[in-house]
Formats: sequence, C-alpha cells, structure tokens
Amino acid sequence: MALDHDENWMLEDDEDELSASAALVRQPWKLLIVDDEPDVHRATILALKNIVFKGRSLEILHAYSGQEGFDKLAEHHDIALAILDVVMETDDAGLRLVRRIRDELGNQLVRIVLRTGQPGHAPEQQVVLEYDINDYKTKTELVANKIFTTVIASLRSFESLYALEKSSQGLAKILEGATNLYQLHSLKEFASGVLKQVGAILNLGEYGMLCAQSKNNQQSFEVLAATGPFTPLLDGNVLPEDSRLLIALNTALNSKCSQSDYPYEVLYIAGRNSYDFVVHFSPPWPLEVVDRNLLDIFCERISAAMDNLYLYQQLRRSQEATVMALADLGEFRDQTTGDHVLRVQKLTDAIAGRLKAKNAFPEQMDNAFMEMVGMASILHDVGKVGTPDHILFKPGKLTPEERQIMDQHAPMGAAILARTVALVKGTTYLSLGAEIAGGHHEHFDGNGYPLGIKGEEIPLSARIVALVDVFDALLHKRPYKEPWTLDETMAYVRERSGSQFDPQIVAALDELVAEGLLPLDLLQDPSE
Repeated sequence: MALDHDENWMLEDDEDELSASAALVRQPWKLLIVDDEPDVHRATILALKNIVFKGRSLEILHAYSGQEGFDKLAEHHDIALAILDVVMETDDAGLRLVRRIRDELGNQLVRIVLRTGQPGHAPEQQVVLEYDINDYKTKTELVANKIFTTVIASLRSFESLYALEKSSQGLAKILEGATNLYQLHSLKEFASGVLKQVGAILNLGEYGMLCAQSKNNQQSFEVLAATGPFTPLLDGNVLPEDSRLLIALNTALNSKCSQSDYPYEVLYIAGRNSYDFVVHFSPPWPLEVVDRNLLDIFCERISAAMDNLYLYQQLRRSQEATVMALADLGEFRDQTTGDHVLRVQKLTDAIAGRLKAKNAFPEQMDNAFMEMVGMASILHDVGKVGTPDHILFKPGKLTPEERQIMDQHAPMGAAILARTVALVKGTTYLSLGAEIAGGHHEHFDGNGYPLGIKGEEIPLSARIVALVDVFDALLHKRPYKEPWTLDETMAYVRERSGSQFDPQIVAALDELVAEGLLPLDLLQDPSE
C-alpha cells in the first residue's frame, strides 16, 4: 500500500534510528486478527501489505473465534497488537477475550483494538470504561488509511511499554545474577555464570556463546566457557585466522570496547591485573537499544564482580602460601617422610569427593569444606616442629616416655594453628588444619589421643585424614619400617573399620581402590 504525504510523517522519526545492523532482516512485529469473517482477514492483510516500522515488517496471525484467539496469545507471548471482533461465537466473545488476556494470561503489554460491525451490542463509552483496551473501531471506520494509523500507533505504544518492561526485568536479572556471580570463586565457573546471565537478559536460549580471557591485549586468548557450536573451543580447537569472529574478538580486546557487527556481538569486560575478557553471543536478531543499555549496565556490574573474584583469589593464594610455608617447615625437619604430605592432600581430596558423590555427611561437606580440606590436610603433622630431634629421627621403636613426647605433636599442632583461627571467622584452611592436626590420631571408638573423643565428636576432616595418614604411611618406607603392599594395607584398614577408622570413610577408600581411582603417585614403587 502506498503511503501519502500525510501518513509518511509517522515513520520519519524512525528512519534516523535505523543503524546498519537494523537494516538487516529483523524479527517482525506480530499482529493477531481475531474475527469469524474470512473476508475481514483478507481485507486487513491487503490494507497492511508491505508495512515496515522501525526496520521490522509485520507477521500477521489469524484466529476465527475467541477461544482460538486466546490459544494464539497463550502460544505467542510477543504479540504486539490484537485486533478483536466483538461478536463471534457469542455476542460478547471479543469482550470475554479481553478479560482473559488481561486476567488469565496476565498479558498487560499487548495492545488491543476492538473492531465491531454491530456497535449496538457493545456501546463504545461503556466498553472503553469497563475493558482494558486501547482503541474501539467500527468495521466501517477501519478503512486502509485508518487501519494503518491505528496499527502504527499501537506498535509505537507497545514498543515503549515493552522497553520499560524489558528494562525492569533485565535490571532485576542483572541484580540477581551479579549477586550470584559474587559467590563464584573459580574463574571458569565465573565465566559460565556470565554466559548464563547474558543469555537470561537477552533470552538467547541455546544460541552459541563463549567467554574468553586475554592477558596484556595479546592476539591470543583462552576460552573459559562456551555453549552451542562454540563448545569444541573448550577442547583446544581454534578459530581460523580469517574468521570474522576472531577479528571481532581481537578488535574488542585491542580497542577495549564492545563490538557490534551483527551477528558478531562482542562484549568487552575490563579485568584486573592486565587480564581482559570478551563475551561473544549470537542473537537471532540485531539487538535493540534497550538490550544494549542493559548490557552496558551488566558489563559495569561484571567488572566489579571480576574485581571481587581477583581479590578473593589473591586472598586464597595468600592463605595457600601460608599453609605451604607451615607444611614446608614440618617437612624441613622431617625429610624422611618425603612427599607424604602431598600424597595425603591428593588422597584426602579423592576420598572427600567420593563421600560427596555418595551424599555422605551433607551438612558438613559444603563448598568451602570441599575446596579446602585437601590443602588443609598437609598441616596434619605441623606440631612436629616442637618434637625433639632425638625422638623425631629415632630409627627404632620409641620408649613409652618418648612415645608420650611424640604424641604431643597433635595438641601442639592444634594450639599453633588455633591462635590464627581465632582471628578469622568461618571455614578456612587454617581452621580445618587445626581440626586435622589436633584430631587425626583420635580413634572412631574413642581409644585414640589426645582427647579420647569418638564417632562424630571427631571432626570429619580429622576422620578422613586419620585414615589417609595411616594408609600412606603403611604403603611407603619409613626409618622404622619397610613398605607394605596395597593388599596388606587394605586388610589392615578394613580390620580397623569401626574401631580406629570411620566405616563410611573406609568404604569410600575401598571403592577408590576397587575402581583403580587412587592418585597414581600413591602406587609408585614405595621403595623409591
């Protein structure tokens, strides 16, 4: 339909807003016609032929009864305008449909225009006051020029309301998502979280996305998270050098600015310590202005969350360095144990992982415990720094008096670490280390030392390391003994299940051994 001069003004203000990307095919506006007369459908299609508003054409859906119209609106949540006949299968079918749209579907965005050939059945003033509609026309009024005006005005109104609604929902998702991201402490886990939040904000569903990291603006980057067709990049596959996506990613990194060259959308996120991040996503349509504004806000929040992650990781590294220094101090004095503490760390993590998989001790095995118990286990013998050399390095059996002095390394280790634990609340490497140092010689039946506690009175971390420490010591050569075989060691452990060791932890170790999942260096030639 050709537009005359008076009608063109309605589109003039939109032409300046069309960017190069919007000139591409964009998602059409959905318009629903609900009328029981096929001729009305055909006439409406003819009147709206070739209309393009803000770079988007019209997709016209059809329904021939109130119920069918309701079903279409329930299926298509993004219908912008519904033109409803009043009298269809009943005299008030259109009016009933208006109520159902607003009340049952809760759809307040779709613009509704009532169109009737029998205005006496629904007086205009009464209908406009009692029903949430946006316009009321008789079928004789909606000639070609008038229906064009009605449709464009309705789409403009829908767009404004949609932008407000999307902004509100997007901001809520950003606030919720950023809060969740602050709780993630692994870089790759964090990257996956970023992709999920971008997907949620833009409703991307299963469209391909990736998040990559680059240092010092280098022309190479590491893919941290990916979905859809980009998943192979996690396995070491690379993009071709002439790939438009690769060019877009490098351009974003070099210019320190997000790039938009549909369908190659790239977000740039500035990181700390010379690391920068880029997020690529492939939307099905060019992004709208409201989407870009939301993404700008999201990038600001993500940068703050990245700073938080960086500081957290620095704190974790500082704690790990402290733990390693304390463990090295013990190793320095007792070098006969070799890599014992490192093997203890690996097996502790393996057993904790198996227990977690079996949902054992769910209240105790939270994320902090799982992340820290292995590293904390290397502090189990830190109290030996206070053991005299003539006892610590004695090659033969200790006398009862010497054994009593040696046994003091458990409470001494707990006391050394307790001073630092008091300074920091919550679970830390040092708080778990104190539990392990003080409790890894306790027995499940209460016959251990130094406190003689039993069962679950002994901290879970200490119960795990109690088994791991003995298991590794038996497998490897010591000044006072030759190494045992794996079968001999497991027979010893099983015999003391329920007395010296927690039966659930013994069962977890038994499963790892049976499935061949022990850390490899535990089974190297123990005489080496």
